Amino acid sequence: MNYYSAPVARLIEEFEKLPGIGHKTAQRLAFHVLNMPMEKAQGLSGAIIDAKIKTKYCSVCNNLTDVDPCGICSGPNRDNTTICVVENPRDVVAMEKTREFQGVYHVLHGAISPMDGVGPEDIKIKELLGRIGQGSIKEVILATNPNIEGEATAMYISKLLKPLGIKTSRIAHGLPVGGDLEYADEVTLAKALEGRREL
Repeated sequence: MNYYSAPVARLIEEFEKLPGIGHKTAQRLAFHVLNMPMEKAQGLSGAIIDAKIKTKYCSVCNNLTDVDPCGICSGPNRDNTTICVVENPRDVVAMEKTREFQGVYHVLHGAISPMDGVGPEDIKIKELLGRIGQGSIKEVILATNPNIEGEATAMYISKLLKPLGIKTSRIAHGLPVGGDLEYADEVTLAKALEGRREL
């Protein structure tokens, strides 16, 4: 039995389709929207439609953008000889927040995962090789996630790049700053030991 009117039930169903949103949260969001002044609700719906219409993928790096090429690829102060390879556009934002990396990016839009039916041809590896084939790339930094899929993707790409003679590195993994040894799992501690550096 449905306790809501058809438009409210549909709104709840649409919110439930968002990642991480269960039925209760969808109900709260729906009622929040219903209690908004009309101009704020129209602003929200307009922002969603505007983002959907105006956002595209950069023709160079595959990051989300509203201009092509994106601001990073066309930035005059970026080091175009160094590419940081990430899995998704959110990873670009995370790297940019550090303000440490001055190179450019390549977004794969996924990671190799045979269990999920995702192979190398399903992500943007071919496009990465095309960029590298243009000849100006000196280093590729593999910044895929430190999980099974991310490691498999990094290993696959590094094997493709090895014959090309391009410096290939992997971001370090291990203990986070402020973390306690006693709460770290064995894999994290092993990675921290592997990535140790001299002081």
